[in-house]
Amino acid sequence: MRIKYNMGFQQPKKDCVSSNNQDRRLRKNTADRAATVKQSNSLEPPESVPTKLQSADRRQSSVMFAMKDQQKGEEINSIKLYKRRRRFIIKKSPILISMNSSVLNLPTLKYEDRNNSKWKSLYQIQGERKRIMRETCSKYKSNNRRIITPYHVSRIFVEDKYRVLYCEVPKAGCSNWKRVLMVLNGLASSTKDIQHNTVHYGNYLKRLDGFDHKGIYHRLNTYTKMLFIREPFEKLVSAFRDKFEHPNNYYHPVFGKAIISRYRVNATKEALRTGSGVKFKEFIQYLLDVHRPVGMDIHWDHVNRLCSPCLIDYDFVGKFESMEEDANFFLHLIGAPQNLTFPKFKDRHSNEERTTTKITQQYFAQLSPSQRQQSYDFYYMDYLMFNYSKPFEDLY
Repeated sequence: MRIKYNMGFQQPKKDCVSSNNQDRRLRKNTADRAATVKQSNSLEPPESVPTKLQSADRRQSSVMFAMKDQQKGEEINSIKLYKRRRRFIIKKSPILISMNSSVLNLPTLKYEDRNNSKWKSLYQIQGERKRIMRETCSKYKSNNRRIITPYHVSRIFVEDKYRVLYCEVPKAGCSNWKRVLMVLNGLASSTKDIQHNTVHYGNYLKRLDGFDHKGIYHRLNTYTKMLFIREPFEKLVSAFRDKFEHPNNYYHPVFGKAIISRYRVNATKEALRTGSGVKFKEFIQYLLDVHRPVGMDIHWDHVNRLCSPCLIDYDFVGKFESMEEDANFFLHLIGAPQNLTFPKFKDRHSNEERTTTKITQQYFAQLSPSQRQQSYDFYYMDYLMFNYSKPFEDLY
């Protein structure tokens, strides 16, 4: 594993020369010099040169050879430097971690747990989930040069006491997982004592991209890395209901106004002013539009982009659908206090029913078959990587 970090001024991109042009120029200069050397290396003097000047020419030729050897050495160094510079992709980020091997840190089952059929079964399920994830990555992703930048770890939260790295996937139990991490870290005695705003806006938990390159390197290689995911369509409907069907002073003015303005015919002035009342079909039009009027958001982005599972070897992959069982198994594995269990309460809109498969199908029934297919294609890698079945029979 290698680490490279930026130490100074970077050459502006406009000054860089395209690789094809530079290679061609280097080859031409080398060929020209080789031709000159070949001609000067002839044993017979040129016919036009008088005999008395031949010795002087030989001395001059020796000097030329020495100069050419020096130039050749300089050119070889120049080529090596050029190739070395091309080997690394210069990014705005100051940290590049090149990972050449997988480092898995899932704790093994304790001796007394190995005869427990429940723990043994859950441990085997983890092995199968990681196998499918790795096979999908090797089939569809190129990992010959695995470069991890701070962007790739910006969604990862750090708990140093129990050595846990948690990648946050919104609408997949992330609020309650942050509560658990805060309790593990000694910031609270119970998950019930922690309010929603404290979880998300209190800045009590550290993110992995907040550490220096040594800190990132050390934690990626020694901590237990985990993420929890959710059926993609269900996760999408849950995000839509949360952000657009309830008052929201960010998503309505930022996303709602742009969506209504672009996709609603004869929109009222009130809708254009507030951005409230976005319909699910309009939301899907925005999601599938390659020229979106407003950018992507973490609540409906791909897990593949949020957590980079093809770059980071996650030790534990939990699912929202089996949250209680998976979460408490993970806490058991890391040796968490026995009185700490994963919270069951609903974090927001507690009086509202959770987004289920039935509710998800009701929302997607509002779409055309073509829109459902395009939505499935949009989340195809998440479906494949985490082994979720097709949500509708007519999808291909």
